Amino acid sequence: MAGVKILAIESSCDETAAAVVEDGRRVLSNVISSQIDIHTLYGGVVPEIASRKHTERICNVVAEALNKAQLKLEEVDAVAVTYGPGLVGALLVGVSYAKGLAYAAGKPLIGVHHIEGHICANLIDHPELKPPFLSLVVSGGHTTLVRVADYNRMEVLGITRDDAAGEAFDKVARAIGLGYPGGPKIDKISNEGDPAAIDFPRAKVGDSPYDFSFSGLKSAVLNYLNQCKMSGQEINVADVAASFQKAAVDSLCERVDMGLEELGDKVFALAGGVAANRHLRAGIEEVCKKHEVSFYCPEPILCTDNAAMIGAAAYYEYIAGVRHGLDLNAVPSLKLGERI
Repeated sequence: MAGVKILAIESSCDETAAAVVEDGRRVLSNVISSQIDIHTLYGGVVPEIASRKHTERICNVVAEALNKAQLKLEEVDAVAVTYGPGLVGALLVGVSYAKGLAYAAGKPLIGVHHIEGHICANLIDHPELKPPFLSLVVSGGHTTLVRVADYNRMEVLGITRDDAAGEAFDKVARAIGLGYPGGPKIDKISNEGDPAAIDFPRAKVGDSPYDFSFSGLKSAVLNYLNQCKMSGQEINVADVAASFQKAAVDSLCERVDMGLEELGDKVFALAGGVAANRHLRAGIEEVCKKHEVSFYCPEPILCTDNAAMIGAAAYYEYIAGVRHGLDLNAVPSLKLGERI
């Protein structure tokens, strides 16, 4: 099925985004309105503010996406939207708007899983990429190791039991005075530090070796900072950042190493906002070289939340016959592989 154009909307957190994607691979437009400046004032995303800003911006963002694609709403084949997981208020803005558009234009409505979108961002940058492959999604809200058996069939091997990796980056960055967003700031300042300066723990989950846990690592950093303050010891921020990042990256690479060893996949795809971290990319790429596995990762703009990735995922749902009714609702805790 060729020439399928999908208008996609993403509003699961603090980016209001819309895109038009053709045949799941060709991006005709990709518009992102970020709220980062607003949430920086509060040291993190404030859900109520995020929802309000989505409401203010979504009309213009969708109009701009159609305009850049040089299309009218009637010319797209379907309307797609992220319906979970994410912040419930933020999701509801996108889902409600998408339902209105689909109804008004008489177009099919397709709900898309946010994590599937992140994985499919790789399909945009790498047209040759096809399932099966192993994928790691690392973002502010998710840390998930996934076996992509087919475009519509994904098996979760491991998830985080507590904090997502990106959330831990943000919390540690705040604790050492770097502010929000923490990931890029820790990535940058860690270049000036010694990753072996402090031996922070690498947590393992005994009953599920593929699962992740970053709460203990975050607590270890906070305890170290408190001990330094209580003893009057000077804190080297760059060393703390580099040592924390090394521990987090080691934990992620260890699971990927185990997965490639046990499953025998010859293709690996990294995805999610934290995939833009240079140290994580380098670490995962090294693991892939060890196993003689092809390594894929989207360009940075497609790592963070965007609607093009939702349009890519929606295409494969569309050709598989997936359609949603106007009773589609936001599902903030939607599990990967779950269909509503």
